[in-house]
Amino acid sequence: MDYLDDFTAHLLLERSLSPNTVAGYAIDVRHLLDFLKDNAISLPEVREEHLHNLLASLREMGISPRSQARLLAGIRAFFRYLILEKVIEKDPAELLESPTLPRELPDVLTVQEIDAMIAAIPQEKEESLRNEAIIETLYGSGLRVSELVDARISRLSLDDGLMIVEGKGSKQRVVPLSPTAVDLILRWLPQRSRLNIKPKGQDILFLNRRGAPLTRVMVFYIIRDLARLAGIRKKVSPHTLRHSFATHLLEGGANLRAIQEMLGHESIATTELYLHLDRSRLRRELLTHHPHYKT
Repeated sequence: MDYLDDFTAHLLLERSLSPNTVAGYAIDVRHLLDFLKDNAISLPEVREEHLHNLLASLREMGISPRSQARLLAGIRAFFRYLILEKVIEKDPAELLESPTLPRELPDVLTVQEIDAMIAAIPQEKEESLRNEAIIETLYGSGLRVSELVDARISRLSLDDGLMIVEGKGSKQRVVPLSPTAVDLILRWLPQRSRLNIKPKGQDILFLNRRGAPLTRVMVFYIIRDLARLAGIRKKVSPHTLRHSFATHLLEGGANLRAIQEMLGHESIATTELYLHLDRSRLRRELLTHHPHYKT
């Protein structure tokens, strides 16, 4: 981290970059240093293949090509500084190609746009509380839409702010719930209990007005319609909220390993592992870096 402090001082004092640019570069380099530490790689040992692996992990998390390219710009500046300071002899990022930016980039919502969607929910409708809980759970926990519609009451631990979800390959993981999501779910449960709940919906958290489980298509329409009501012109789907979750954490400086765990890219095979997760570390990452967890 001494190199990081010297690097930021170099950018401010010698290159006269703006404080915002320097702060962004510092976050990018912190991601690199965390990645190297997790893989036991020292700075002089870094090779182009290691950086390819870093970019691959970003792609796996659903981080947009634009955010990948921005992170790579900070890393390139850092390696140029290390050569200047004779810490390394060769720039491992010299031949690394930036991610190709597609003509239609995956949309990421701002925090303000997400708040606008929540504010646009018609309060006079019966499902308003449920829909607000859905948005907060998707964005606050980074769930896939399939994980949301299959969310079970029996897998909730609201006192701890946690929920067990079943992801791809029927693999389970624990995800944190924001304080707002916990409050909304607690308020939704009494309303849910008054529905004529169908047999298939007995343990399902989010139900439609007829007491049946929501489908993925229904959630898609809920999110799409709220985005329109909020005046958002981007192409918005439930996965947009998952992208936004990952991107906001990344840009806020959260540890890559923690983001991967929360997104379910490091599988948890059995629910017994629930007891062995470093839950306090994951919660610290969210409290520090996720906009809807900050007080």
